[in-house]
Amino acid sequence: MKELVKKLRKYEIRIRKAINTQMHGDFHSVFKGTGLEFDDVRAYQYGDDVRSIDWNVSAKGLGTYVKTYREEKEQSVFLMLDVSASQRIGTGEQQKLDVGKEICGVLGLSAARQHSQIGIICFSDKKEKYLKPAKGIQQAYAIIKALSELEPKSNKTNLAAGIKLTLDIIKRRSIILLLSDFIDTAYEKELSMLARHHDLIVLHLRDVREQQLPPMGIIPILDKETGRTLWLNTSGEEFRKRYLAQYQENQEQLVRICQKYQANYLAINTNEDYVPQLVNLFRLRNKSIKKSA
Repeated sequence: MKELVKKLRKYEIRIRKAINTQMHGDFHSVFKGTGLEFDDVRAYQYGDDVRSIDWNVSAKGLGTYVKTYREEKEQSVFLMLDVSASQRIGTGEQQKLDVGKEICGVLGLSAARQHSQIGIICFSDKKEKYLKPAKGIQQAYAIIKALSELEPKSNKTNLAAGIKLTLDIIKRRSIILLLSDFIDTAYEKELSMLARHHDLIVLHLRDVREQQLPPMGIIPILDKETGRTLWLNTSGEEFRKRYLAQYQENQEQLVRICQKYQANYLAINTNEDYVPQLVNLFRLRNKSIKKSA
């Protein structure tokens, strides 16, 4: 446990130093809110947007009042980690799930340093682990410990169910980071709902073997989620074209959803250093916050 925390702290320090360097000291919190929250009401003034009128207050007959808002200074951060069997694939030393757990640990430590609330839900086709959002370094350690000890009870995936569960739990607008390989179907509606209600960051965990299927002839393939063994001709040109086209279409569809609903998207491969990729993502988010401020 101590070695794991030490490793994650190194990654966190690398991320924070790189962001500070690239932004020349103009550092905004990684978890800073990007929206507005209700503050108070005041009397209507000429030029106010009529859409901001608070009709419930105005109906009391004391005049017309409008809602005022203030910038969100703090948002809760919520991690969603797919722990289904397809995540336990990796070309090198790390599986997709290992990378996902590390990123969650790094973000937990970062949130603790920035005094942000952070929680996590791990899911397969059901809830595997849930820690409600809380502040402090003890919460970060609790998340890291829970992830290191986690043994999923189910191998299957149901992204739609995992997202619905999150929507039921998290009512207040939050920053949500969804980490998954997105090897599933029929989750687009739920993902769009998540993006509309929250500040969504999608981290797409991938392995190089999924993108470059090696031509190895007729081989047995174990489907980890069903336990079935399938014999596939990986050298067949038609099969390879169909597989790669489907893989590409799934990724493009995920990117389109994120673009449509203004969710951040980042693809992370198991054989790559994810720290500079996260740095770039946070740098872009900080720039967008600065422009909207």
